[in-house]
Amino acid sequence: MDDAFKTMDRMYRLQRYFYDATRKYYLLGRDRLLDEMEISPNESVLEVGCGTARNLIILAKRYPSASFYGLDASAAMLETARSKIAASRATNITLRTALADDFNHQQTFALNEPFGKIFFSYSISMIPSWQNAIENSLGNLPSGGRLYIVDFYDLEGLPRLFQKLLKWWLIKFNVQFWEDLMPFLDSLETDGRFGVSIRPLFNRYSFIASIQVR
Repeated sequence: MDDAFKTMDRMYRLQRYFYDATRKYYLLGRDRLLDEMEISPNESVLEVGCGTARNLIILAKRYPSASFYGLDASAAMLETARSKIAASRATNITLRTALADDFNHQQTFALNEPFGKIFFSYSISMIPSWQNAIENSLGNLPSGGRLYIVDFYDLEGLPRLFQKLLKWWLIKFNVQFWEDLMPFLDSLETDGRFGVSIRPLFNRYSFIASIQVR
């Protein structure tokens, strides 16, 4: 577990300073997800792999009566996140250093009630234990709660050369589309305990998944 924290800190020790400036050009669909999330007053919302807290700050300003939480494996990234939150003057965001497959709403955030919504914004593609991360997140939602994922898809609707170059570049940052992710999400629907909706974006460059606990 300590190795995972150290790996993420090494990766983002320098990247955190220019992360937001560069990622806006290719993390397509994340703003669409933020626009589509319906957040109720006093609801608790968690972002898993929150990075610089860019998404949380947008939501916190949009829904000042809700409570927002973020976790990340990189303490260095959360240092930058806290600076950005302070500059934004948002007072309804709480951050913790934790792993996606090992958090709990009570133990990690001292919340008596589970989160109303949890979302992954371009973080699933960087989590080797992504299946455990999804299952853990679903376990921290009540009946009616929703889990959202926006991330890279299989790129099948895009030119072959572009696919090859993008995959080559992303793998340098330990980013990839997990080929068994979609079958796993489909199995959640089949299980009967969850309602699953998956929407491809931009010729399968990315996708948005919505999973509701029944």
